[in-house]
Amino acid sequence: MTTARIDARFKALKAEGRAAFIPYVMGGDPSREEALAILKGLPAAGADIIELGFPFSDPMAEGPPIQKAAIRGLAAGFGLRSTMDLAREFRKGDDATPIVLMGYLNPIESLGYDAFAAYAADCGIDGLIVVDCPPEEAGPLVQALDKVSISLIRLATPTSDDDRLGVLAEGASGFVYYVAVAGVTGVKEADADVVAPAVKRVRAASGLPVAVGFGIKTPERAAAIARVADAVVVGSALVEEVAAAVAANEPAAPRVLAQVKALGDAVRSVASASVAETV
Repeated sequence: MTTARIDARFKALKAEGRAAFIPYVMGGDPSREEALAILKGLPAAGADIIELGFPFSDPMAEGPPIQKAAIRGLAAGFGLRSTMDLAREFRKGDDATPIVLMGYLNPIESLGYDAFAAYAADCGIDGLIVVDCPPEEAGPLVQALDKVSISLIRLATPTSDDDRLGVLAEGASGFVYYVAVAGVTGVKEADADVVAPAVKRVRAASGLPVAVGFGIKTPERAAAIARVADAVVVGSALVEEVAAAVAANEPAAPRVLAQVKALGDAVRSVASASVAETV
């Protein structure tokens, strides 16, 4: 079930003829106060949609930068519920920017699907990405999310063939997250020439906007992907700014938000062929 904020944002961006910029940040990294300052500053810095990770002890899809961010978040006492509480605080000042929660299934199962969905909706969460929840196992979670109008965002990869895309598209809503490179986050670089036909294939199968993530660190790379995708996701480059701020004993928010502005400006600087084609 698609949420109103996600639909509205992609509709508005389609009218502008450009892709969305989606920064990823980790809940509680490096502290509650700093994480909240970063979160609140993201829309003004250039975020169209926010991807908010919750710390987990075994982030299997992540490379070293986000693994370390999760460790910092856990050290700050953060987990699933406290990360959603950050979203609740954010919603006090922003009722328009979509928030997509990203993480792993174990903490959600521990809380219980219905209890999780109700709490997430109360905190203003619009979508959910669960890295280790394949469509074949997602039925009960989808049912719980549908009750509160939260989208379960599907993941497609370079190895997803047409049959698999059909399975992924069944019941999908919001958008599809295309993992641009095989492997973990923050290691390889995404190639726009390779991504472009994959985006078209995923969109044709799902009828939804396609966000591209993994392997995008620089403004130049973000702009290249923005030309061929409906949205650009950047995570590792931002949590690396947090790490650098911690190492320098400096506030993290100014560094992160400056990088978000550079990336967001790059995405806004180009027209997206993909957005123009989105049904």
